[in-house]
Amino acid sequence: MERSAQGFAGTGIPEGHGGSAVVPGVPRAAERERGAAGSAGNASAPGAVRGEHTHGEVPLPRPRPVVQRASVRGQILDALRTALVAGDLTPGEVYSAPVLGERFGVSATPVREAMQQLALEGAVEVVPNRGFRVVVRGARELAELAEVRALIEVPVMLRLARTLPAARWADLRPLAEDTVRAAASGCRATYAEADRAFHRAVLALSGNEQLVGVAEDLHRRSQWPLVGGPASRGRADLVADAAEHTALLEALTAGDLDAVQALVREHFTTAG
Repeated sequence: MERSAQGFAGTGIPEGHGGSAVVPGVPRAAERERGAAGSAGNASAPGAVRGEHTHGEVPLPRPRPVVQRASVRGQILDALRTALVAGDLTPGEVYSAPVLGERFGVSATPVREAMQQLALEGAVEVVPNRGFRVVVRGARELAELAEVRALIEVPVMLRLARTLPAARWADLRPLAEDTVRAAASGCRATYAEADRAFHRAVLALSGNEQLVGVAEDLHRRSQWPLVGGPASRGRADLVADAAEHTALLEALTAGDLDAVQALVREHFTTAG
Protein backbone atom coordinates (compact mmCIF):
# COMPACT_ATOMS: atom_id res chain seq x y z
CA MET A 1 0.00 0.00 0.00
CA GLU A 2 1.40 3.37 -0.95
CA ARG A 3 1.55 5.86 1.89
CA SER A 4 2.16 9.59 2.05
CA ALA A 5 4.83 11.19 4.20
CA GLN A 6 2.43 13.31 6.24
CA GLY A 7 3.61 13.44 9.82
CA PHE A 8 7.35 13.59 9.11
CA ALA A 9 8.93 15.84 11.71
CA GLY A 10 12.24 17.61 12.07
CA THR A 11 13.24 17.20 8.43
CA GLY A 12 14.17 20.83 7.88
CA ILE A 13 12.66 20.78 4.38
CA PRO A 14 10.08 23.53 3.72
CA GLU A 15 6.61 22.36 2.85
CA GLY A 16 4.96 23.36 -0.39
CA HIS A 17 3.68 22.11 -3.69
CA GLY A 18 6.20 23.66 -6.05
CA GLY A 19 8.67 21.95 -8.35
CA SER A 20 12.28 22.28 -7.19
CA ALA A 21 13.67 24.17 -4.23
CA VAL A 22 15.74 27.33 -4.73
CA VAL A 23 19.33 27.17 -3.58
CA PRO A 24 20.87 30.48 -2.42
CA GLY A 25 23.61 31.79 -4.68
CA VAL A 26 22.28 30.21 -7.86
CA PRO A 27 20.65 32.89 -10.10
CA ARG A 28 17.13 32.40 -11.32
CA ALA A 29 16.47 32.07 -15.05
CA ALA A 30 15.14 35.64 -15.40
CA GLU A 31 18.21 37.07 -13.69
CA ARG A 32 20.50 35.08 -15.97
CA GLU A 33 18.66 36.41 -19.01
CA ARG A 34 19.02 40.02 -17.85
CA GLY A 35 22.72 39.46 -17.22
CA ALA A 36 23.17 38.03 -20.69
CA ALA A 37 21.32 40.94 -22.29
CA GLY A 38 23.44 43.47 -20.39
CA SER A 39 26.68 41.98 -21.66
CA ALA A 40 25.54 41.46 -25.25
CA GLY A 41 26.56 45.01 -26.25
CA ASN A 42 30.22 44.44 -25.37
CA ALA A 43 31.76 43.12 -28.56
CA SER A 44 35.32 42.89 -27.24
CA ALA A 45 34.84 39.33 -26.03
CA PRO A 46 31.96 37.02 -25.17
CA GLY A 47 30.91 37.34 -21.54
CA ALA A 48 33.08 40.41 -20.90
CA VAL A 49 32.07 42.79 -18.13
CA ARG A 50 32.14 46.56 -18.77
CA GLY A 51 35.40 48.09 -17.56
CA GLU A 52 37.25 44.74 -17.57
CA HIS A 53 39.57 43.21 -20.17
CA THR A 54 39.26 39.53 -20.91
CA HIS A 55 42.48 39.30 -22.95
CA GLY A 56 40.93 36.54 -25.00
CA GLU A 57 40.14 34.22 -22.06
CA VAL A 58 37.46 31.64 -22.67
CA PRO A 59 34.47 32.56 -20.48
CA LEU A 60 33.75 30.15 -17.64
CA PRO A 61 30.59 28.09 -18.04
CA ARG A 62 27.60 29.09 -15.97
CA PRO A 63 26.64 26.88 -12.99
CA ARG A 64 24.86 23.78 -14.19
CA PRO A 65 21.46 22.85 -12.73
CA VAL A 66 23.02 19.65 -11.32
CA VAL A 67 24.57 21.79 -8.55
CA GLN A 68 21.12 22.79 -7.38
CA ARG A 69 19.74 19.26 -7.76
CA ALA A 70 22.60 17.73 -5.77
CA SER A 71 22.01 20.20 -2.93
CA VAL A 72 18.31 19.41 -2.77
CA ARG A 73 18.99 15.69 -3.06
CA GLY A 74 21.33 15.86 -0.06
CA GLN A 75 18.69 17.64 2.03
CA ILE A 76 16.06 15.10 1.04
CA LEU A 77 18.43 12.21 1.82
CA ASP A 78 19.04 13.59 5.31
CA ALA A 79 15.30 14.06 5.83
CA LEU A 80 14.51 10.52 4.69
CA ARG A 81 17.20 9.07 6.95
CA THR A 82 15.72 10.97 9.88
CA ALA A 83 12.22 9.71 9.00
CA LEU A 84 13.55 6.18 8.72
CA VAL A 85 15.19 6.20 12.16
CA ALA A 86 12.19 7.93 13.75
CA GLY A 87 9.87 5.24 12.41
CA ASP A 88 7.94 7.62 10.12
CA LEU A 89 8.87 5.31 7.24
CA THR A 90 7.26 2.03 8.21
CA PRO A 91 9.03 -1.27 7.42
CA GLY A 92 7.21 -3.12 4.65
CA GLU A 93 5.35 -0.07 3.33
CA VAL A 94 5.80 1.33 -0.19
CA TYR A 95 6.36 5.07 -0.72
CA SER A 96 6.32 6.81 -4.10
CA ALA A 97 8.68 9.61 -5.08
CA PRO A 98 5.89 11.96 -6.28
CA VAL A 99 3.99 11.73 -2.97
CA LEU A 100 7.12 12.27 -0.91
CA GLY A 101 8.17 15.09 -3.22
CA GLU A 102 4.86 16.86 -2.70
CA ARG A 103 5.32 16.59 1.05
CA PHE A 104 8.83 18.08 0.90
CA GLY A 105 7.91 20.75 -1.64
CA VAL A 106 10.25 19.47 -4.35
CA SER A 107 9.94 17.53 -7.57
CA ALA A 108 10.03 13.74 -7.58
CA THR A 109 13.53 13.67 -9.08
CA PRO A 110 15.65 14.47 -5.98
CA VAL A 111 13.43 12.22 -3.88
CA ARG A 112 13.93 9.36 -6.33
CA GLU A 113 17.70 9.93 -6.34
CA ALA A 114 17.79 9.98 -2.53
CA MET A 115 15.73 6.81 -2.35
CA GLN A 116 18.10 5.12 -4.80
CA GLN A 117 20.96 5.97 -2.44
CA LEU A 118 19.00 4.43 0.44
CA ALA A 119 18.49 1.36 -1.75
CA LEU A 120 22.28 1.08 -2.17
CA GLU A 121 22.60 1.29 1.61
CA GLY A 122 20.04 -1.49 2.04
CA ALA A 123 17.36 0.63 3.74
CA VAL A 124 14.77 0.32 0.96
CA GLU A 125 14.17 -1.77 -2.13
CA VAL A 126 12.84 -0.71 -5.51
CA VAL A 127 9.29 -1.78 -6.37
CA PRO A 128 8.86 -1.33 -10.17
CA ASN A 129 6.11 1.13 -11.17
CA ARG A 130 5.21 1.79 -7.54
CA GLY A 131 8.08 3.28 -5.57
CA PHE A 132 10.30 2.09 -2.75
CA ARG A 133 9.54 -0.41 0.00
CA VAL A 134 11.18 0.04 3.40
CA VAL A 135 13.13 -3.11 4.16
CA VAL A 136 11.80 -5.29 6.96
CA ARG A 137 14.61 -6.07 9.39
CA GLY A 138 14.84 -8.84 11.92
CA ALA A 139 16.71 -9.43 15.16
CA ARG A 140 19.24 -11.66 13.38
CA GLU A 141 20.38 -8.82 11.10
CA LEU A 142 20.78 -6.53 14.10
CA ALA A 143 22.87 -9.17 15.88
CA GLU A 144 25.08 -9.60 12.82
CA LEU A 145 25.66 -5.86 12.60
CA ALA A 146 26.58 -5.77 16.29
CA GLU A 147 29.10 -8.56 15.77
CA VAL A 148 30.76 -6.81 12.81
CA ARG A 149 30.88 -3.48 14.66
CA ALA A 150 32.54 -5.15 17.62
CA LEU A 151 35.14 -6.81 15.39
CA ILE A 152 36.05 -3.39 13.99
CA GLU A 153 35.73 -1.06 16.96
CA VAL A 154 36.86 -3.10 19.97
CA PRO A 155 40.50 -3.54 18.81
CA VAL A 156 40.70 0.15 17.90
CA MET A 157 39.37 1.30 21.25
CA LEU A 158 41.68 -1.04 23.14
CA ARG A 159 44.67 0.34 21.26
CA LEU A 160 43.58 3.90 21.92
CA ALA A 161 43.05 3.14 25.62
CA ARG A 162 46.65 1.94 25.84
CA THR A 163 48.20 4.88 24.04
CA LEU A 164 46.18 8.08 24.47
CA PRO A 165 46.59 10.35 27.51
CA ALA A 166 43.58 11.01 29.74
CA ALA A 167 43.31 14.60 28.50
CA ARG A 168 42.36 13.43 25.00
CA TRP A 169 39.37 11.53 26.37
CA ALA A 170 38.27 14.53 28.40
CA ASP A 171 37.70 16.39 25.12
CA LEU A 172 34.95 13.88 24.26
CA ARG A 173 32.96 14.37 27.44
CA PRO A 174 30.67 17.04 25.91
CA LEU A 175 29.69 14.56 23.17
CA ALA A 176 28.87 11.91 25.77
CA GLU A 177 26.76 14.48 27.63
CA ASP A 178 24.99 15.31 24.36
CA THR A 179 23.88 11.69 24.06
CA VAL A 180 22.46 11.82 27.60
CA ARG A 181 20.43 14.94 26.81
CA ALA A 182 19.26 13.50 23.49
CA ALA A 183 18.15 10.29 25.21
CA ALA A 184 16.21 12.27 27.81
CA SER A 185 14.26 13.94 24.98
CA GLY A 186 12.89 10.58 23.96
CA CYS A 187 13.38 11.40 20.27
CA ARG A 188 14.94 8.39 18.59
CA ALA A 189 16.22 10.38 15.59
CA THR A 190 17.86 13.03 17.78
CA TYR A 191 19.52 10.36 19.89
CA ALA A 192 20.69 8.44 16.81
CA GLU A 193 22.55 11.50 15.54
CA ALA A 194 24.21 12.19 18.92
CA ASP A 195 25.09 8.50 19.27
CA ARG A 196 26.86 8.44 15.89
CA ALA A 197 28.69 11.68 16.67
CA PHE A 198 30.15 10.20 19.87
CA HIS A 199 31.33 6.96 18.26
CA ARG A 200 32.66 8.83 15.24
CA ALA A 201 34.74 11.10 17.48
CA VAL A 202 36.19 8.14 19.39
CA LEU A 203 37.22 6.29 16.23
CA ALA A 204 38.54 9.48 14.61
CA LEU A 205 41.30 9.47 17.24
CA SER A 206 42.76 6.50 15.37
CA GLY A 207 43.50 8.72 12.39
CA ASN A 208 42.05 6.12 10.00
CA GLU A 209 39.40 7.84 7.87
CA GLN A 210 38.49 4.65 6.01
CA LEU A 211 37.76 2.86 9.26
CA VAL A 212 35.62 5.78 10.46
CA GLY A 213 33.59 5.70 7.24
CA VAL A 214 32.96 1.95 7.36
CA ALA A 215 32.03 2.05 11.03
CA GLU A 216 29.67 4.99 10.41
CA ASP A 217 27.81 3.06 7.70
CA LEU A 218 27.42 0.00 9.94
CA HIS A 219 26.31 2.19 12.83
CA ARG A 220 23.67 3.95 10.72
CA ARG A 221 22.28 0.63 9.53
CA SER A 222 22.08 -0.67 13.08
CA GLN A 223 19.82 2.28 13.98
CA TRP A 224 17.05 1.42 11.52
CA PRO A 225 13.97 0.33 13.47
CA LEU A 226 12.88 -3.27 13.69
CA VAL A 227 9.35 -4.32 12.81
CA GLY A 228 7.10 -2.72 15.40
CA GLY A 229 8.51 0.77 15.01
CA PRO A 230 10.13 3.10 17.53
CA ALA A 231 7.88 1.94 20.35
CA SER A 232 10.07 -1.19 20.56
CA ARG A 233 12.81 1.02 22.06
CA GLY A 234 11.57 3.76 24.33
CA ARG A 235 13.04 6.57 26.39
CA ALA A 236 14.31 4.26 29.15
CA ASP A 237 16.28 2.20 26.63
CA LEU A 238 17.82 5.34 25.13
CA VAL A 239 18.79 6.66 28.57
CA ALA A 240 20.43 3.35 29.47
CA ASP A 241 22.29 3.34 26.15
CA ALA A 242 23.56 6.89 26.72
CA ALA A 243 24.77 5.97 30.21
CA GLU A 244 27.00 3.34 28.63
CA HIS A 245 28.77 6.12 26.69
CA THR A 246 29.72 7.83 29.94
CA ALA A 247 30.91 4.55 31.47
CA LEU A 248 32.93 3.74 28.35
CA LEU A 249 34.58 7.14 28.40
CA GLU A 250 35.59 6.65 32.02
CA ALA A 251 37.07 3.22 31.24
CA LEU A 252 39.01 4.63 28.29
CA THR A 253 40.33 7.47 30.44
CA ALA A 254 41.48 5.01 33.13
CA GLY A 255 42.98 2.64 30.57
CA ASP A 256 40.87 -0.21 31.95
CA LEU A 257 41.08 -2.59 28.98
CA ASP A 258 38.83 -5.30 30.42
CA ALA A 259 36.09 -2.76 31.14
CA VAL A 260 36.43 -1.19 27.69
CA GLN A 261 36.02 -4.53 25.94
CA ALA A 262 33.06 -5.59 28.07
CA LEU A 263 31.29 -2.23 27.74
CA VAL A 264 31.68 -1.99 23.96
CA ARG A 265 30.42 -5.52 23.34
CA GLU A 266 27.47 -5.00 25.68
CA HIS A 267 26.74 -1.63 24.11
CA PHE A 268 26.55 -3.07 20.60
CA THR A 269 24.41 -5.98 21.76
CA THR A 270 21.75 -3.82 23.40
CA ALA A 271 21.86 -0.93 20.88
CA GLY A 272 19.58 -0.70 17.85
